[in-house]
Amino acid sequence: MRAAAAALALAAAASPCHGSAWTQAAGKGQVIIKYEDVEVREGFDAGGARVALPAPRAERFASVFAEYGLAPRWTLRVKTDWQAGRDAFVDYEGRGPLELGVAWQAWRSDTSAVALYAGVADGGEGRNAGYAAPGAGGRDIEVRVAAGHSFSPRSGPLARLAAEGGFAEAQVARRGREGLADETRLDLTVGVRPARGWLLLSQVYAGAADGGPRWVNAETSVVRALGDWSVQLGWRNAVAGRDTPAPDGPVIGLWRRF
Repeated sequence: MRAAAAALALAAAASPCHGSAWTQAAGKGQVIIKYEDVEVREGFDAGGARVALPAPRAERFASVFAEYGLAPRWTLRVKTDWQAGRDAFVDYEGRGPLELGVAWQAWRSDTSAVALYAGVADGGEGRNAGYAAPGAGGRDIEVRVAAGHSFSPRSGPLARLAAEGGFAEAQVARRGREGLADETRLDLTVGVRPARGWLLLSQVYAGAADGGPRWVNAETSVVRALGDWSVQLGWRNAVAGRDTPAPDGPVIGLWRRF
């Protein structure tokens, strides 16, 4: 579902070392460009059961997420995407939500961090929520808290999986929406580095609209660092939901740190 997938332009944008709980150093930043090709043949009904859609739904998303350290503890974040798709009722193409926000490093130790985020999004001609028609929705306001913990290289049974360490992160957000129901979101990420320059990511994006759709999507991907650049290849699939599509498809990303 696009609501989770687009947040996820934000939630999936974990840096090669850490997640969104760690703000960027002043003058440092990164840009992540992603392409997603989604095919939806099933959805979840009001009871959570999978049902066939009247016709297949095909969508393509090209997204950009950027963040830049404005000052110690303060990071500017921007994200948007371009969408094109068709379903049983409509063909569409246009910009998705354009979001601008600021993250503040509320607390940080050598291994853990907590960050608070607030942002404003302007709806576009595309799907501003995966369960809504293209163009539905307007201006949104989101507040988010992210907490993360990094761990050192492991020994024993986890030695091969996390030989170079890793991190775990949880994010909780509340999104006030204009023209759509307000939402509560939960994003979980675990990243492990089995070898230098390699990162394995397992992510879950869940959410619920007040009195409406619910969704749980999972994404598994591998990221290969090549200097200041990284390449990401992954797969996203729907795990559970109510009154929402069940998307599946590949995720391709290109990351640049500066």
